[in-house]
Amino acid sequence: MLDKAPNGKVSEILNALDAALSAGDVDRAVALFQTDCYWRDLVTFTWNIRTMEGKDQVRDMLKPQLSATKPSNWRIADGENASEADGITDSWIEFETHVARGFGHIRVRDGLIWTLLTSMSELKGHEEPLGTDRPMGAKHGVDRNRKTWKEEREAEAAELGYTRQPYCVIVGGGQGGIALAARLRQLDVPTIVIERNERAGDSWRKRYKSLCLHDPVWYDHLPYLPFPRNWPVFSPKDKIGDWLEMYTKVMELNYWSSTTCKTASYDDKAGEWTVVVERDGKEIVLRPKQLVLATGMSGKANVPKFEGMESFKGDQHHSSQHPGPDNYRGKKAVVIGSDNSAHDICAALWENGVDVTMVQRSSTHIVKSDSLMELGLAGLYSEQAVEAGMTTAKADMTFASIPYKILHQFQIPVYNAIRERDADFYKRLEKAGFMLDYGDDESGLFMKYLRRGSGYYIDVGASDLVADGSIRLKSGVDVKKLTANSVILSDGTELPADLVVYATGYGSMNGWAADLISKEVAAKVGKVWGLGSSTTKDPGPWEGEQRNMWKPTQQQALWFHGGNLHQSRHYSQYLSLQLKARKEGIATPVYGLQQVHHAG
Repeated sequence: MLDKAPNGKVSEILNALDAALSAGDVDRAVALFQTDCYWRDLVTFTWNIRTMEGKDQVRDMLKPQLSATKPSNWRIADGENASEADGITDSWIEFETHVARGFGHIRVRDGLIWTLLTSMSELKGHEEPLGTDRPMGAKHGVDRNRKTWKEEREAEAAELGYTRQPYCVIVGGGQGGIALAARLRQLDVPTIVIERNERAGDSWRKRYKSLCLHDPVWYDHLPYLPFPRNWPVFSPKDKIGDWLEMYTKVMELNYWSSTTCKTASYDDKAGEWTVVVERDGKEIVLRPKQLVLATGMSGKANVPKFEGMESFKGDQHHSSQHPGPDNYRGKKAVVIGSDNSAHDICAALWENGVDVTMVQRSSTHIVKSDSLMELGLAGLYSEQAVEAGMTTAKADMTFASIPYKILHQFQIPVYNAIRERDADFYKRLEKAGFMLDYGDDESGLFMKYLRRGSGYYIDVGASDLVADGSIRLKSGVDVKKLTANSVILSDGTELPADLVVYATGYGSMNGWAADLISKEVAAKVGKVWGLGSSTTKDPGPWEGEQRNMWKPTQQQALWFHGGNLHQSRHYSQYLSLQLKARKEGIATPVYGLQQVHHAG
C-alpha cells in the first residue's frame, strides 16, 4: 500500500479540483492551492503562455476563463505513477477542456497544489494524423485521373502563394521556422516559409567554419524526426545545415528559398496581411491571415558604432558574417566580445596562426561543456537519461514544469557544484585577467540565456587558450576608436589589427518588425525576449514568461517564434495549435495579453 500512497494523494486533489472547476466554483478551486503557488499554462486555459503566481492570480485567471474552458476529467496520466520526495508529491497528469486535450504536471505540498503545469496536446476534431490515423499514401483502386504523390506536390507548389493563398506565412527558414512549418503541415494549415538564403540550412552553413552546436544531441531533436542514435553529441554546423535541408524535403514543407521579404502590412478590416516578397526576380504579393517572424533571437546583428570605423583599412565585420580564419594566417586580429562566438572565433584564428586578442568589455559566465553535460543536463538530456526511460517530450515538460519565478533556485545548487568541481579552472582564468560572473544571482547559464540571451560561453577549449595567454586578453576596457591599422582602447592601449570582428551579439527580434512592417508596430509590440527579472540586460517589471515569444502580441495576427533547437521544437507545438484554432474558427479568448514595458 505504501507505494500507492503518492497516487492516492495526487488523485484526491485532482478529483477535488475537477469537482470544483466542473461546478464553476472558483473559490473552492483556489482553496486547493498553496499561498505561494504557481500555475503555468501553455495555451489550454489562457490561449496564451502565462504563469499565474499566487492564489489571487489563479483566481483572477479562472473567473473569466473557466466558463469558456470547461475543464474536466483530471487524472494521473495513463501509464504514470506519482512519486514522493522531500515532502513533495508529483505526477504527470492528463485532463480535457471543451476543445482540447491536455497534458501536464503537478506538485503537491502539505496536501495543496504548489506547482501546476497545463499544456495543450491536441485540439479535439483536429488531431494530427499519427499512428493508426496516419495517411494511407497509396490510393488503391483504379482512377483515370489519378495523380502521383509527386504530381500532387508539384501542383501544390505551383498553386500556393499564386492562385491560392497560404493561411500563414513564416518569415525565416532556420530551425524555428522549419519546426513550426512541420507542425502546421501536420495540422493541415497551408503555410509558406520565406527564406532569403539559397538553401535550407544556410543560416548554419554560412557561419564561421569551426561553429558547432554547444548543446548536446538529446537537447536538439526536431519535431517528429529525432536524430539517429549514432548522431554526434555536438553537431558541426554543416551537418546541421544538411539535416535541416533534408528535413524540409521529407516533411513536405512549402519552403521558398532565395526569397526576400520586402514589406508587410496588416489590414484590420480584412483581417489579413499583405506580404510583399521577391522570388525568382519577380515581386509576389501574399495575403496570409497570420504572420510569424521566425528570424531568430540571434538574427539581427548588433553592430556597434566606433569612431574611425570608416578609416580602418583591414577587414571588419560582425561575427555573424565571419568567414573563418583561412585568409588571416600570419595576421593580427582583434575580437570585440567574450561570449560563445567570440571564443569560438578566437580559438579558430589561433589554430590557424593568427595573432588574436580578445577584448572583454564586461564580465562573462563560463561553464565547461563536460561539467554542464554531467551536472546540468544529464538527468534530462543524455544517453543515461534515455536508458533510464526519459523521452524528449517528458524532458521538455519537466523543464517547463518549473515556473521561471523559482527556476533560479533550482539552478543555483547546480552551478555551485560546477564552481567547486572546476575551481582550479576558474582560478586560472581569473589569474589571466578574465572577468568571470555566474549571473546576477549566481544561477548560471540557463537563467542568463532566458533573461538576456547573452553573457556566457560554454567552454569547449578556448578558455584554456585565454588562461595560458595564447589568446591575448584585454579585459575591463572598451573600444575608444579605430585607426587605419589598429584598435585603440579606453585605457589608451593600441592593438595593431588587420581584422576586427564584432562579436557584439544581437538586437531584439522586434527590430525585424521595424524593418519589415513599421517602427510603429515594433514599438506597439515592444521588446522580445527576457523575463523582466531586473537583472543585467533584463529590465523589470517581472513578466513571468518570455516577452512576446510563441504567443499573441499587441499586434493582431503577428507572432514571434525561435530560440534554440530545444525551444524551437517544444514551443512550436503551442504556437501551431494557436494558429490552427484560429484557422478553424475556434474561440480563443486570450487572457493576460503581453503588456509593453520596453520598446526594444
